[in-house]
Amino acid sequence: MTEKNLTLTSTIPVGPPQLPGAPAPLILPARPEPVALQPAQTALIVVDMQNAYATEGGYVDSAGFDISGAKGVIDNIVQAIADARAAGMLVVFLQNGWDAAYVEAGGPGSPNWYKSNALKTMRRKPELAGRFLAKGGWDYELIPACQPQPGDIVVPKTRYSGFFNSTLDSTLRSRGIRSLVFTGIATNVCVESTLRDAFHLEYFSVMLEDATHELGGGAIQKAAVYNVETFFGWVSTVADFRKTVSA
Repeated sequence: MTEKNLTLTSTIPVGPPQLPGAPAPLILPARPEPVALQPAQTALIVVDMQNAYATEGGYVDSAGFDISGAKGVIDNIVQAIADARAAGMLVVFLQNGWDAAYVEAGGPGSPNWYKSNALKTMRRKPELAGRFLAKGGWDYELIPACQPQPGDIVVPKTRYSGFFNSTLDSTLRSRGIRSLVFTGIATNVCVESTLRDAFHLEYFSVMLEDATHELGGGAIQKAAVYNVETFFGWVSTVADFRKTVSA
């Protein structure tokens, strides 16, 4: 009996067409096939590494999600950022949230009003009103370990996908970026949403699975990884990324 739901694999590297005169690409081991990266055409995307998502007392923790696994992920992201910078890759931090009056959250006419767990938690607990993901607040801030340095770029966003109503696409295209390497939180929400949009915008996207953290449990992480490697991009690890870009 033939096994079902298998991801088709290959040993032939994939990636954007190589420009004339470009150096040989770096070949990143990945699933379902290796990925060819040109550092000058590659950006490391750090998704929503904010107190809201990665720190005790932040929105995600307060809303009842398990963030205990975020600590190990932070260390891996920090390593990936350092190696990406050293290799000459652009580092882009996405930062999710809204204005202090929550106008950008959409109001009752938006599905975001009903599906955002930050907004729902604040409505359920009025004493928390104005605390979560408001620009200028502690919850909105990037965590101390993931702070931008000169040459990095920070792109604010108001929805799960970093491409929706933001400057991300124009920022990347104007710099000739064709390949994206994803890290951050949450694998199954903002990371996957942004990566899916990247696929539709013709970017080659790799997710470092041990530099992402889900919301919902281990089975959710496994499902998100399957979705990426089977339908929308490629999956690798921090160890393989570090070894590849430092070669």
